[in-house]
Parts: sequence; C-alpha cells; structure tokens
Amino acid sequence: MAPLLQLDRIVTYYGAIRILKGIELSVGQGEVVALLGGNAAGKSTTMKTILGLVAPAEGTVWFEREDVTREAPARRISLGMASVPEARRLFPSMSVYDNLLMGAYVRRGTKWSGIKKDLASVIALFPHVAQRLKQNAGTLSGGEQQMVAVGRALMSRPKLLLMDEPSMGLAPALVEKMYEIIRDIKALGTSMLIVEQNASMALSVASRAYVLQSGEIVLEGSGQDLLRSEAIRKAYLGGAN
Repeated sequence: MAPLLQLDRIVTYYGAIRILKGIELSVGQGEVVALLGGNAAGKSTTMKTILGLVAPAEGTVWFEREDVTREAPARRISLGMASVPEARRLFPSMSVYDNLLMGAYVRRGTKWSGIKKDLASVIALFPHVAQRLKQNAGTLSGGEQQMVAVGRALMSRPKLLLMDEPSMGLAPALVEKMYEIIRDIKALGTSMLIVEQNASMALSVASRAYVLQSGEIVLEGSGQDLLRSEAIRKAYLGGAN
C-alpha cells in the first residue's frame, strides 16, 4: 500500500540558504510518525513544505498518490490535510464553540446534523474545553488553547493531522494530558505527523520516527527503537528536550 504522505528528495531554500537538503519521509495510513530535531533543524520548514506554505526548489510532495508539490494550501486542506500550528493561532475574539466550527468550514455541503455529531465527539475528547464553549478563545490558558486547536483540526475530519510542536510552552502536567489526547486520536485510526523537540513524549506514541539535523534526516526507525537509542538519549533525553 502506498503511503498517505510521502516527501521525495525535498530541497528547500530561504533566499540563498539551503534549509532542507533532500529529505525523504513518509506517513502510512493510520500511522503516527514523529519528526524530531533541535532548533533550526528544519522541522517547521518541513511542515510548511507539506502544507504548501513553502515551495521546494527540488523534489516532490505526494499525498494519496497525487503530486501536490505545486498545489495551494487550500487544495491540500480540501484533500484531507489538517494542521495544528505552532502557537495554536486561534481566533482570540471568537468563542471556543465558533473556533471549533471553523474547522468544519472545509466540509461545505455537509449536513448540519453530521457536523453537530462530530462536534459532540470532539468536545468529548476535551472535558475542560466543554465547560468553556461560550468563552472567547483568547481568554483560555495555553493548554486549553492547544486543545481547542486540536479540536478545530479534527472537525475537518482529516486524513492526515499535522501537529507542530504540540507540547511547546505547556507545563509538564499539560504535556502529559496533551499526549493522552494524542493517544486517543491515534486509537481512532487518524494518521498523524508530529513535529517535536520533546523526544521522549513523541517517541512514546510514534510508530516510526525521523531525526532531522541541519536539514537532513540523520536517523530513522521505530519509535521504541529510537527511544532506546544511545544517540537519541545523548542528544535529547539526557538534558533539554
């Protein structure tokens, strides 16, 4: 079976600086894949390339066997990609309820009864959010905003959920909670690509993982194998995430 997502020898520049240097990675149906790396490794550029926010100079982005390398972000979203961006990027002056509904915007033509059913399912994943549906999203804590961002993405019924640094800025207890939710989403069969610096948490849920360093994939393997890797321990688990 062909991968749901495949990056084939992607090279990306910012100006004259080459950021991604021929990276290759894939995400299969129902698979959770982690992309690890430190600051300036190229993780966010990889995510932006997948979403069509950055155009590669070389290589191909495949989604469900379709070449989407030159497709606009809106087209990729309509095909089934959904993003939980770094820093969440909610609509702060809109209610939590309306922020969640915005995720269903790409499903134009769907009956309201179907959207309400999905909304109930998403709210059930986030009990804290359920109590704050009428609040403006900008008044929530960072952890609550992250949950709303995940819920908004799920409202589009994505084939692939792209999560950019889901643990960034969260207290340790909230990081644990966020990854409990990610495990719940995984159990539903949703394919995910998780871009993270927090290696231990990402590897605990990932089927497979890649390690990105200076724009190149330097290590890949199963989540458990990399969790036991001495190189990963020294680089990520022995000190700062």
